[in-house]
Amino acid sequence: SEAVPTRGPAGRPDRGGTLRIARPPASDAETLDPASALSAYEYLGALYNRLVRVDKEGKVAPDLAESWEPDAKARTWTFRLRRGVTFHDGSAFTSADAAYTLRHILDTATASPQGPVLAPLIDPKRLRTPDPHTLVIPLKSPHAEFPSLLTHYNCYVVPDGSAKSIGRTGIGTGPFKLASFTAAGPGRVVAYGDHWAGRPVLDAIDFFSVADMQARANALLAGQVDLLSQTNLDFATARVIAASSRATIARSKNAQWYVLPMLTTEKPFTDVRVRQAMKLAYDPEHIRRVALQGAGTLGWDNPVPPSDPTHIAAHPAHDPERAHHLLKRAGHERLAVDLYTSSYDPIFTPMALAYQESAARAGIRVRVRTAAADSYYTQIWMKKPLMATYWYTGRPVDQLLNQVFRSGSSYNETAWSDKEFDALLDRARRETDEGRRRELYGQAQTLVIERGGAITPMFADRLTGISRKVRGYAEHGFEFDYLGIGLKGA
Repeated sequence: SEAVPTRGPAGRPDRGGTLRIARPPASDAETLDPASALSAYEYLGALYNRLVRVDKEGKVAPDLAESWEPDAKARTWTFRLRRGVTFHDGSAFTSADAAYTLRHILDTATASPQGPVLAPLIDPKRLRTPDPHTLVIPLKSPHAEFPSLLTHYNCYVVPDGSAKSIGRTGIGTGPFKLASFTAAGPGRVVAYGDHWAGRPVLDAIDFFSVADMQARANALLAGQVDLLSQTNLDFATARVIAASSRATIARSKNAQWYVLPMLTTEKPFTDVRVRQAMKLAYDPEHIRRVALQGAGTLGWDNPVPPSDPTHIAAHPAHDPERAHHLLKRAGHERLAVDLYTSSYDPIFTPMALAYQESAARAGIRVRVRTAAADSYYTQIWMKKPLMATYWYTGRPVDQLLNQVFRSGSSYNETAWSDKEFDALLDRARRETDEGRRRELYGQAQTLVIERGGAITPMFADRLTGISRKVRGYAEHGFEFDYLGIGLKGA
């Protein structure tokens, strides 16, 4: 993995210039409404701000909220909002906009993925705005980590009353304002001079929709675009780009976690012994070597990244003999399963083939089946009993465990339902003592590892193709810094 740099070019950008971003084509129903499941992800950080964000250390940091504090029981949270902030249409940002944004996410008509995460906690009718710079959020039950849930990218703040128009107008408080937008197509944003944190370095960003990864890589090598968004490059392509005169690679450590979710509602994965066997059967080191050429960290079936302060390092060792024994007891001695993959992401198929090879040693026959990339997330994900997928890291632990593993959550891709696990999450939320809370999140991780349906072989470094002219590209969690990114010789 030495042939691929660990960070993008150093040094300061020059003022001005237009950054050209190539992105995968999205749905025709794509929208600029941040709350939507079909939000135009690349535009959000340019157009909007949240109340709070995640900083490079993974901590909750101020954005439109300057400070926040809970009452003694972590039941009512008060956010003090930044003054002198304007939306792109010139109107002042106030607590009414912040409250409206939460109501919009919670409105079932919005169908926001973040809705079910916040709905058990917030009654939209009880939100209070005692003055234009104060938002009071009374919770239905105590939650000591509540602000972390507002860092999600569905939580970008939109103007009061904008539900019907925001998907087209993109009016936010962010460093750029909308010039044009086409769903699944091209678009442009331009610098907003009155941005509260100062004007961005760039004059504009142009977005292009480019169908496949190879075409995006070729556009970068030809100097037609400067950055490949939402494109984790395979190692061979990354090497070619890093060796070129025009482009190079920026690497974001452990930025994605790769997973083979087993649907726990479908046989044979309804049996916890089969799920345990599927995890013990494979060697994560083999998968990391084959699929990532070593550019990543072993997952050991725990989706909480090693950098998270609550991460537990304990894990069951790779043990094909024990896997075989568990399958025999479960009556599945000659287990054969289909594992679905697609070219949607370059890591899926090498990961699936490496798993197949590894699990064969425990006597599990895996048939790797390739599905179409463009319908993969509508036809395969959460429908087939076993498939390959990935998530971005950067979710705070409470968001991650509740959104992806809690019973009934809309993103619970394994359909796993465990009352003890759900109760642990509830206890962790109510716990105001940090050490005790960490312990409870640790116990919850243990249950995910031992009983859950997610096979998590590894965390992968995201390899992002960028022009050698790009400066100030640093990514963490879901986003890079739109304010500071720029070009040399703009």
